[in-house]
Order: sequence, then structure tokens, then C-alpha cells
Amino acid sequence: MRLEVVLPDESPTMPARRIAELARAAEDLDYDTAWLPDHILPPDEYGAVFGGVYEPLVTIGHLSAATRRLRLGTSVLVVPLRDPFVLAKQVATLHHLSEGRFVLGVGVGWNEQEFQAVGAEYPRRGAITDDTLDLLRHLLAGGAAPYRGRRYSFDVGVFEPVPAGPVPLMVGGNSDAALRRAARHGDSWQGLPTSPPVFAERASALAALAGDRHVTPTLRIGWDGGGPVERTVDDLLAYREAGAEAVAVHFGDHEGFAQRMEELRRALDTL
Repeated sequence: MRLEVVLPDESPTMPARRIAELARAAEDLDYDTAWLPDHILPPDEYGAVFGGVYEPLVTIGHLSAATRRLRLGTSVLVVPLRDPFVLAKQVATLHHLSEGRFVLGVGVGWNEQEFQAVGAEYPRRGAITDDTLDLLRHLLAGGAAPYRGRRYSFDVGVFEPVPAGPVPLMVGGNSDAALRRAARHGDSWQGLPTSPPVFAERASALAALAGDRHVTPTLRIGWDGGGPVERTVDDLLAYREAGAEAVAVHFGDHEGFAQRMEELRRALDTL
């Protein structure tokens, strides 16, 4: 089971240099991937509910220059809040700048007030996400004009840079719709913690939907040091038995974040 990390991005007072320091620490500790959340204009203060003070795609561009091996991704980018053509350009650029280490993690969003604040369509967010992913697949594979989609089309246009290979796509969420989206579009799926039996059921449902395609089942959990590390290790092992091939851990506030990353890694390495 691969160990991943969700970087702390909830505090406007966190020193700007800190996020790169923590990404390098994660790389040194052999974490596989570092994820960043996304909120553009939430209805309440940034914190445990609304992470994402720094815009994640810009931040990943910065982190790609500060690291060498660590994969970098969004957990998750709220796709229907983004212009799809600009997003395609950003994804292709990050793929090149990171030398293939970027993972686009996507979701449909959940806070209706944030959608209203930016003038986005909350009721159609799932369909908008699917149409955006279809457009991205076309552009990132070097597809040329004309393009005719259900919502997005263009008659003339040249898209560059075209990635040399596929850009990994992760779909987040526990809902049936998220599983269908992951089965259709995703290379991996990131669930949210419920219990190992529920995760196993969701992973099994995903496999049935994906058919011959293997979509990697993964999970995102949190450990802020409030309980013993052994309990978190037990949770990780239980989710591994339930089918999780990777687990991303958020370690709470940036103060003490690196120490908790190291503590969990050390505890797992002693098994």
C-alpha cells in the first residue's frame, strides 16, 4: 500500500515557504504523492471544512520546482468552478513542468453557496464535470479542431503543449455518481473514510462498473496526533485489507505536521 499526504492548506497565516518545506519532507520520507485541496470563494473561513487557501494548480507549479520525485495532485479540484479550456491548458502545462508527476484529482463540489458566489451552476455540476472531462480527454490527447461536445465545442484552435503520455486522473467521492465517473474517466478513485467494510463495498462496486479497466481504489483519512499513531496504523492496515492500494493522510495543522508524517512512516516501517 502506498502512503500519500494531503498538505496543510487551511491557514492564511502559514508561512508561504512552509508548504514547499513540507512537500520536500514528504519526498524525503518516501511518500508517493502530495495532494492539495481546492476552494475558490467559500462561505466561511478557511479551516478544517474549507481548505485550499492557496490556489492548487499554481501551488503545484511551485512545488514541482521544489521537489524531484514526489507526485503532485489535487484532492480535489472542483471542476465545475473552472473554465474548461483554461483548465486543459493548466493541466498540460503542469504535466510538462513536473515532468509527468502531476495527477489531476477531480470532484463536482458540494457547497451550493460557493457555486452561487462565483456564478456557477450547482444543479448541473455533475454533467458539467463530465463534459469538461470529455473535452480534456480530447485536447490532452492531441485532438484537433473541430470538436463537438454536448456542452463545449470549437471549430478552430490549436492546443499546446500536448502531453507525451496520459495525464493521470483521480476521481474523488463516495457516491454512486462518483464511482460511475471514476469507472468511465479515472485511473484512480479516492474515497472518503467511513469504515473498511463500506470502503470494500464501494471498491467492489467500482470494479464492477469499470469492467476490464483497473481503476486504483484509494482513500483519504486524517490523523492530527490527537490519538495514538498505532490506532492510525491499524486503520491503514484494515483499509489495505479492504482493498485500498494507497492512503492519503492529512496530518492536521502545519505546526508539527512534519513530525507526524515522520512518526507514521516510522511506525509503518517497523511492521
